Amino acid sequence: MEQRKKKVLVIGVIGADVHAVGNKILYHAFTEAGFDVVNLGVMVSQEEYIAAAIESDADAIVVSSLYGQGELDCRGMREKCDEAGLKGIPLLVGGNIVIGKQKFEDVEKRFKAMGFDRAFPPGTDPQVTIDALREILHMDGEEA
Repeated sequence: MEQRKKKVLVIGVIGADVHAVGNKILYHAFTEAGFDVVNLGVMVSQEEYIAAAIESDADAIVVSSLYGQGELDCRGMREKCDEAGLKGIPLLVGGNIVIGKQKFEDVEKRFKAMGFDRAFPPGTDPQVTIDALREILHMDGEEA
């Protein structure tokens, strides 16, 4: 029986953000769910996500942001992925991704318009993201 390769995720906290706790929680949750996780840590640039995704042959990129600048930090990322040969790679984002109190439906629409497949509000349970990844990566009931 052929051993299937685990799905590879590249995760990190984008921009000048130094919030590490959520990143560690996601790393452990994704790893326990059976994903192979490349954790870039904090203060990650778009280029670093893309380079790591190419190097690891990643199946998806999961971007976190907690300091509110996620919208600015994520702008243009889909285009950069496409240009780097990662056309269509699933992009997910979550956390405090905008400044101030905004209706999350509006925030989600803006991130989808920027080419993100999913956007998650602050405090989203990691299992919600895991379920979304399984759906996006067509992993019907199988281990990561």
